[in-house]
Amino acid sequence: MIATAQKVRKGRKYDQVLEGARTVFMADGFEGASVDEISKVAAVSKATLYSYFPDKRLLFMEVANAECQRQSREALDTIQMDAPPHEVLKQSGMHFLRFLTSTFAQQVFRICVAESDRFPELGQRFYTSGPAMMQAELIGYFEQAEARGELLITDKRLAADQFMELCKADVWPRLMFGVSKSVSEPEIERVVDGAVETFMARYGV
Repeated sequence: MIATAQKVRKGRKYDQVLEGARTVFMADGFEGASVDEISKVAAVSKATLYSYFPDKRLLFMEVANAECQRQSREALDTIQMDAPPHEVLKQSGMHFLRFLTSTFAQQVFRICVAESDRFPELGQRFYTSGPAMMQAELIGYFEQAEARGELLITDKRLAADQFMELCKADVWPRLMFGVSKSVSEPEIERVVDGAVETFMARYGV
């Protein structure tokens, strides 16, 4: 098990190790990824890799966490949080669903599910760095929009979860069950437009 005291050490080759690990994990999965291959792709020695990440699970969680944080920062930089609800929800939903349906997110999700019984901390870490971050951002926006008289929401946490689930309609189950291999931009926009319309019908003023 991963000791709670273990910390990720940042240093000169941290990003190099992380990028190499991302490449290998996405190609081979958690179980198939070897430390030898990760160090080779990252162009660092095994000693260097272990000095940053003493446990493979810790490395995997850091890869997933870094990508989710990057996506979150990108969303915050591009979404105008003072815009009307239908605009903010559309932008947030598009960003969320594009990431969720990306190859990276699908593979990380499958790895987390596959490893959840033996290593529950994997899924917990991914949830914290992904869905929970979007939930928090939406709740913050709902409070601002409600103060401006644009939304009326009693349970903002539930409303945030409802919006995210609406954005997953149709396309996410098809991807997870292998019915579809990919999702087009028009399909993403169709689902998000429906999610925004449904959400505003319930909570809009």
